[in-house]
Amino acid sequence: MDKLFDSPWMLRLTALFLAAALFLYIQTEDNRAADSGSSNETDVITNVPLEVYYDSDSLFVTGLPETVDVKISGPKAIVLTTKLEKDYKLFVDLNSLLIGEHSVTIQQENFSEKLNVSIEPKIVNVTIEEKITEQFRIEPEMNKSLVAEDFIVNRMSVEPTKVAITGAKSVIDNISFVKATITGEKGLKESFEQEATVKVLDRDLNKLDVRANPDKVNVKVEINEYSREVPITLVEIGESVDGLKIEKLSSEPSRITVYGPKAAVDALEEVNVEVSREKITESGSYDFKIPLPTGATKLSQNKLTVYADVSGEPVREEESEANAEESVDNAE
Repeated sequence: MDKLFDSPWMLRLTALFLAAALFLYIQTEDNRAADSGSSNETDVITNVPLEVYYDSDSLFVTGLPETVDVKISGPKAIVLTTKLEKDYKLFVDLNSLLIGEHSVTIQQENFSEKLNVSIEPKIVNVTIEEKITEQFRIEPEMNKSLVAEDFIVNRMSVEPTKVAITGAKSVIDNISFVKATITGEKGLKESFEQEATVKVLDRDLNKLDVRANPDKVNVKVEINEYSREVPITLVEIGESVDGLKIEKLSSEPSRITVYGPKAAVDALEEVNVEVSREKITESGSYDFKIPLPTGATKLSQNKLTVYADVSGEPVREEESEANAEESVDNAE
């Protein structure tokens, strides 16, 4: 046996066998590594932007989603690289299509040939229409429940008052409301300004697929205490000047705005203003103080102009004394 292993040929055969075994082992490990690196994987890329090619200056397209989802399957390394680099593109080319309704297929670019690509949705229905632009007046609005109790929205204004709405002709014809809605917390007591987004709605208050320019406007909201106009009643007090007769009294204004808690203001039927006859010496205008009604917080004005129509002549002091003495003598 020792002589056998001492043979040069035996040593050569043994070395050849070991080399072959080592080669096969290395080859097997390489194949395993290669198979491990190229194992298939499936993943979904969501919200991929969809590009659209058409004459956007004169046409308007509806029905296309802004984004789509893409399912990719293939070697794990390529799937991972595709998701990270994002150098692919999804698009529809509408340049060859006429005005009307069409079913179009979403196309793809820059995906590896080793990937199986599935787009969802793959086919979409679109409508191509003539694009038009029209001016619409904006209506500001606010939920009145945001205003504190015993306060009211006195006035709302918007700047600019109109916006240009661009869209498909059939959609523009369906516009019923263009609104700028104010938002905020409850308990508002003071006037304020706020930027509001323009909303374009149909008669059922559904949002329409159009573009507004500008898409945001400035809204001013004027908030005041609760108020109500109440008639003024003139109440004559005191004695007229001797020799004069007050034929008629009138006021300007004849109504006044009263501010305060709703219950107190709504309970008022009138505001009485006392007119002292002694102060009226001739026909003309006179100012009298307007009293603040119980429960009210303020009035739209504190003084009232009263116009008096007077007849007769005031008796002079000497005549008044003489008349008084004559009355005494007659009494005696």
